[in-house]
Amino acid sequence: MANRLCCFNLLRTKSNQSLPIDSPFMISSSLPSSVSGGGFGKGSIDLGGLEVLQVSTFTKIWSAGGDVGGASFFFPSSIPTGFYALGAYAQPNKNRFFGRVLVARDIAGDGGANALAAPEDFTLIWSSSDGGYFWLPVAPSGYHPVGYIVTKSPEKPSPESLRCVRDDFTDQCEEGEVELWSSDNNGGISIHELVPTVRGQGAPGLPLGTFIARKAGGSSGGGGPSPVRCLKNKNFSLSAAMPDLSQINAIIKAHAPVIYFHPDEAYLPSSVNWFFDNGALLYSNADPTNPARIDSGGANLPQGGSNDGAYWLDLPAGEDKERVKKGELSTAKAYVHVKQMLGGTATDFVFWLFYPFNGPGRLKLGVLTIGLGKIGEHVGDWEHVTLRVSNFDGELRKIYFSEHSRGEWLDSPELEFDGEEGNKPVAYASLYGHAFYPRAGLVLQGSEELGIGIRNDARKGKKKMDAGERFEIVAAEHLPAAAEVVAPAWVDYMREWGPKVSYDVGDELEKVESSLPEKWRQTVRKLVNGLPPELFGEEGPTGPKVKASWEGDEP
Repeated sequence: MANRLCCFNLLRTKSNQSLPIDSPFMISSSLPSSVSGGGFGKGSIDLGGLEVLQVSTFTKIWSAGGDVGGASFFFPSSIPTGFYALGAYAQPNKNRFFGRVLVARDIAGDGGANALAAPEDFTLIWSSSDGGYFWLPVAPSGYHPVGYIVTKSPEKPSPESLRCVRDDFTDQCEEGEVELWSSDNNGGISIHELVPTVRGQGAPGLPLGTFIARKAGGSSGGGGPSPVRCLKNKNFSLSAAMPDLSQINAIIKAHAPVIYFHPDEAYLPSSVNWFFDNGALLYSNADPTNPARIDSGGANLPQGGSNDGAYWLDLPAGEDKERVKKGELSTAKAYVHVKQMLGGTATDFVFWLFYPFNGPGRLKLGVLTIGLGKIGEHVGDWEHVTLRVSNFDGELRKIYFSEHSRGEWLDSPELEFDGEEGNKPVAYASLYGHAFYPRAGLVLQGSEELGIGIRNDARKGKKKMDAGERFEIVAAEHLPAAAEVVAPAWVDYMREWGPKVSYDVGDELEKVESSLPEKWRQTVRKLVNGLPPELFGEEGPTGPKVKASWEGDEP
């Protein structure tokens, strides 16, 4: 990408131990140079008087532990003239190095207070017995620290080592869900990624790649709520650094996931049009005995409103029902929602897959696998994988795998890649339930220790789908109308894509329990009753635009 500071200049501390983090990670194939253009991919972004530049050159300051449970701490180096560091970077040792942080310079030139200011002092918040010291900058009035400094010396850092940021360029933040590192040494500390508290398409807060250090007992350097903040984009708009349509298409073709289906999967995805063309029906409370065939593009579906239960979709009646349940992989498309995230510094590519039918659940009970009858079955199933791409350089940073009621973010070094150039991340769709996982294997919803739970089996079968070969962009709100991204009518269908279940969950559970030894029955009932409602499918599922993540961040 143009102007990208991508050369790896990590200065390692002397050690006889070689760790994964000591090697840089790079995706095998980079995007074509033509992808860069406009404000996208140029390496820096103007936040409205504060220019931030992404750098990937670091000095390694201190390392704790080995590759299991350990972490290393870095400070940006080779910073361009006029820019200042804002804080240190941390990463677990178990992954290859993938560090990126923002540095900044004041470009307001309006005669007001400077956007950046040197700290007045530093507060030592924690130190390790083997030489790591964590310092919180003490900001002048009207400014906030947005990162920490880590040293190997008990001497205070120089005030010139970094800058604090003026209040109006900062936003409230919180610790990310994944813990980067923790230690019980010297009273204890935990390190988390720093993320904006409010995240979504309209939120101006952005992370800069630093972390939050929280001492045991909940404090993080001041005995109260964290004083460390994220940045805020005051120049927030829907187009400043976002990719245009040609860039969007290039990124999708380069990095769209390859989805593998389990060898035993009976219920495959299809296109929405195929589902409609093969007899899918629209029901309404007003006349529930007289359903309507649905137009191929969904033009006769009710538009907008809310999920009020007035309408629902169902499989065709008669002999076509069982055939349509199985889907038609040859027609399946990835429906892509492109959205602005993290104050306009990132673009999310949400790949939605539609399945006409979700299969039954399966219970693992020790060495036994027991079918749950109809429990888990429902008509209409929407699942998704989200790719997060940096607007600074067009780089794939992380992926979210939706897994029933929740999911997980993984950074690029943690992913499995596929494709001729090794640049396409892999996602595994679980058997019958279609949740996405980053690795083949068994994931239990229950007790791993006891070996009891609902099975989510992911394996690499012969059937797969490259989401970059058949896709349709259904929304990209930042693009001008001239880009001609027109959402199909079904996107604005806000009601249910399947009927309420037509079976009694309690009866189905009793059938399962009757085949089990008495000692297992109460355990199984307690387990099943504690599962998320969507696994039972008691209510028909809703489409992509109804999900909270359409406007917000992933849960």
